[in-house]
Formats: sequence, structure tokens, C-alpha cells
Amino acid sequence: MSPPTLLQRLLFHGPPAHPLLYSFLIIAILFAALLASSIAMFCIWWERKVSARMQSRHGPNRVGPIGLLQSPADGLKLALKEDLIPTSADHLLFRLAPYLTFVPVFVCFLAIPFAPDLIFQPHLSAGLFWILAILSVEVLGIILAGWASNNKWAVYGAIREACQMVSYEIPLGLSILIAVMSAGTLNLLAISHLQQGGLHTWLCFRNPFTLAASAVFFIASLASNKRAPFDLPESESELVAGYHTEYSGIRFSFFFLAEYCAMFVVSAIQITLFFGSWNDPLGLIGYYSTSHNDFFLLLLNLVALVIFISKCLLLIFIQMWIRWTLPRPRIDQVLYACIKVLLPFSCLLLLGSALWQLLLPELPGTPWQDYDPWHAHSWLSTHTTPALLTQLFLSLLAILFLLITLTWITHAYLTGKQSIHKRLPGADSPHATRARISPQYN
Repeated sequence: MSPPTLLQRLLFHGPPAHPLLYSFLIIAILFAALLASSIAMFCIWWERKVSARMQSRHGPNRVGPIGLLQSPADGLKLALKEDLIPTSADHLLFRLAPYLTFVPVFVCFLAIPFAPDLIFQPHLSAGLFWILAILSVEVLGIILAGWASNNKWAVYGAIREACQMVSYEIPLGLSILIAVMSAGTLNLLAISHLQQGGLHTWLCFRNPFTLAASAVFFIASLASNKRAPFDLPESESELVAGYHTEYSGIRFSFFFLAEYCAMFVVSAIQITLFFGSWNDPLGLIGYYSTSHNDFFLLLLNLVALVIFISKCLLLIFIQMWIRWTLPRPRIDQVLYACIKVLLPFSCLLLLGSALWQLLLPELPGTPWQDYDPWHAHSWLSTHTTPALLTQLFLSLLAILFLLITLTWITHAYLTGKQSIHKRLPGADSPHATRARISPQYN
């Protein structure tokens, strides 16, 4: 029997008396009712705000404070709308497709390590492989949705998704394999602990190839999530709504929720594999996680949870930024970018990462448990100084890039806000309103 988790020690002072009931309540209440739905509704509201900001609009601002209740209101509206099924559709497959799309994305939350002790199954040795296997089921729901609708626009969108997702899964898997080679395990919790020594121990800074692999993963995840500029399966300017054209009401909401939950899932995978998981840049969480005080560990886990979700929301914001910035390419250009660009590049990264680890060995073990990540003697005594210098150099480059980006965004925000002018002088005055309505006031 596995030892009790932190929550079990705090709630039951040991293992629960009914583990199956405990697991069911955790899944039904914590993951389904709170986590998945809250993340989806918040991301829907946030994207509407981001797109409005980029288009000089207000976005949702009527229902609730700053429009925060707009997403629950839309969800209630979809739940109350009539659920229509086309006469010529395959009714069984038409009903099944939304669940095959949403359930795999939701199940992936069970293997994501949100904090050192906030993971549903910490002993899942092949957690990463399990998540990838579950996510591969999502494409079946999309293909069934297009095929069962008996609509040419829906079929076009489903076939596009099949081509796109199957193609981009190859560079996506190769980039994940590079991170697994560097970590030496498929357990997401163990991968997170390997990065608890500080910024220079994060996997993306282990060598230049893992850093490039994180970029490949991000691009491939956009295609897997059908996010712009890879939103060809549902491109409204060509296919009405693509594979879910014929869906309405609550079934349409399942596709909508699945997309935004999938955005969080792939961001969480990338954060866990490359960007330190729940760990802070100084490694303080990993240093204090060896405490034996359960209440202190609970507070530490809450801080780690905030860090983890903040990193995920940052990646989600970048996905939204790209959606409302870049144009949509053609399907042949999308497949060309995968087969002729990302796939050979991923193979080169895989080979380079293997040779790098062979020629420049890294310091083995877990930071703070097997060695002190901030003490130079730990690296000098094991003859891994070149690996340390590489990690420090890449970490400094990342900090410099972040500072330049923040400076650029701040400058664009300040100068852009000053350059905004009203279309008419005194546009808010009653006289100006009458002047726009009646020509005699001009």
C-alpha cells in the first residue's frame, strides 16, 4: 500500500477508510466541478477580453464585475437551448462525438502535478505516456462529429483535423522524447522534482537542444489544439464552423470546453517538462519541501499551485496573443511546415541532445536531496562544470530575453495609449451625438 498523501494525512490522519469513495469525490468535486469548469470559463472570458483589447473594444463588461459572470451566463444559455440533431445524421455517433472530445481532456487532469503533494496519482510511473495516449482519443471524437453530421463543411473540417493532428503528433512526440531523455523518467512528479534546484536546473536550460525542443513543442501543441493559426478544422471564414457546424446547445458547449481545457493541459505538460513545473526560479520550494510540518507543507503547496497555474496562464495568454495576431495559412502550408520543417528539425534536435548528454554529462540526482544546486563544489567534484556553465549561460539569456520583451510591451502600451484619439472632438457630448445623427449640425 502506498503511503498516505499530504491531504490524506490532514483529513484522515492516514489512509482513508474508503479509498474508492475518496477518489470518486476528489474526481467529481475537485477536478470536474471546480478545476476543469473554472479553468474553461475563466479562459473563455479572458480570451474575449484579450481579443477586445487588441481590437480597441471593451469585451464582456455587463454581466458581473468586469464581465466575469458572462461565461457562466453563456453556459446557462447553452444548457437551456434546444438540442437539435439533423435528420440525415447518424444519431448515435452524433451524440457520442462531444463526449469523446471532452472526456479525454478532462481525464488528463488526473496525472498533472500541480504541486509537490497536489497530484491525484503520484506513483504513476508512465504518467506522460498515459496523458499522450488519452489525448490521442480526442481526434476520434472530432472525426466522428464531422462524419456523423452528414454535412460537407463538417466533413471537410474533420478531415483537416485528422491530417493536421496526426502530422503534428510526430514532432510533438519527438520534442517530448528529448525532455524524457534529459530527465530519464516518464513520471511527471519525478520530472518536476528534478527541476527544483532553481532556474538553471529547469530542463529547457539543460542544453540548447532542450530549449529548442520547448519551442517545437509549443508550435506542435497549437496545431494539436486547433488554435490559430492552425484553426483550419473550424475556420469560420471557409467552413462555417467546421466539424461542429451542426451542433447546438449543450453538445456544442462540450467542444468549446474541451478546447480551452486542452489549452491548459498542453500548457501544463510544457511547464512540467521544460519550465520548472511548480518550482520558483530560486529553488526555494524545493529547499523547504523537506519539512516535516504538514501545515507548513500545505502552505508551501498552495504557493507552488499559484506558481504552476500562473505559468500555465502565461502560456495560454501567448496562445491567445498569437490567435489574434497571425493570419490563417492554407492547409498545404500547414502540412508543409510540419513535414518539411518541424519534423527534420525535431530529428536533428533528438540526435543533438543524445550526443550532448554523451559528451557533456550532467550532474545526476535530485537537487537539494542528492546535491546542492547552488554550490559550485557539487559540480566541480563530479567533473560536470561544462554542463553548469551551459545552464547558467542559457538561464542568463532567458532572463535577458524576458527583460527585453517586458520593456518592449511596456513601451508599446504607454506609447499606444497616448496615440489613441477620439474620432470626433467632444465625441461624448450631447451636441456631438446630435451632430453625428443630423447633418444640419455640421
